[in-house]
Amino acid sequence: MTDAAALPGRPRGGVFSGPATPRALNVLAPNPSPMTLDGTNTWIVAEPDSELAVVIDPGPLDDSHLRNVVDMAEKAGKRVALTLLTHGHPDHAAGAARFAELTGTKVRALDPALRLGEEGLGAGQVVRVGGLELRVVPTPGHTADSLCFHLPADQAVLTGDTVLGRGTTVVAHPDGRLGDYLDSLRRLRSLTVDDGVHTVLPGHGPVLEDAQGVVEFYLAHRAHRLAQVETAVEDGYRTPSEVVAHVYADVERSLWPAAELSVRAQMEYLEEHGLI
Repeated sequence: MTDAAALPGRPRGGVFSGPATPRALNVLAPNPSPMTLDGTNTWIVAEPDSELAVVIDPGPLDDSHLRNVVDMAEKAGKRVALTLLTHGHPDHAAGAARFAELTGTKVRALDPALRLGEEGLGAGQVVRVGGLELRVVPTPGHTADSLCFHLPADQAVLTGDTVLGRGTTVVAHPDGRLGDYLDSLRRLRSLTVDDGVHTVLPGHGPVLEDAQGVVEFYLAHRAHRLAQVETAVEDGYRTPSEVVAHVYADVERSLWPAAELSVRAQMEYLEEHGLI
């Protein structure tokens, strides 16, 4: 879900179904919209020499897409052995139960309501399937249940909606909180600095090759928007809708409802820190 800021970085071509790294293959869901960009990226992740794969974010409840994910895995010589969710928004997770039926897999997620036959996911956990290693990185902020998955063998991170391949993400108030989101971005920055992560495999939009630059941009963008919201309130714009119309005047109006969620999160943050 995007609020459509111009994102600098190094996108690898356009958005497509196909290999993105030696271990990650994208299957683009047919659900494009202003909020989902080109559609949801469903990721098939596996060791090159393994027959077992993990699918991250099966996507919407679209049977043709879910079957296409299975077919793409089989064409790559893989059998889906586990399903993971970055968060519970329907464009990422609504198809999970049906996908579990098609593949006979368990579904792991942070939110207990989204899990099927398996334990949850949390900080410090490592998911291992067929030699593949995925490290769980809690990244609340977009939603309370948002996770990223660090794929160290490819120096990559699968970010769901926490970082997008184009534009910036919505802090989906009240479930999403700005303070949590800023902490999550700093956590991702640490991965780029301390763990050598350079590739972003996002939930929407193209693959990005400058992970550190992208995260730094996100942090700067959020600081800029926060300052704009603070100034708008000081200038007499009191309600979230008034602030949106003023601060996000250059953003497509169809995205204003999403922008209002972020503005509510920003106003809450400013109030909590005694700034308005």
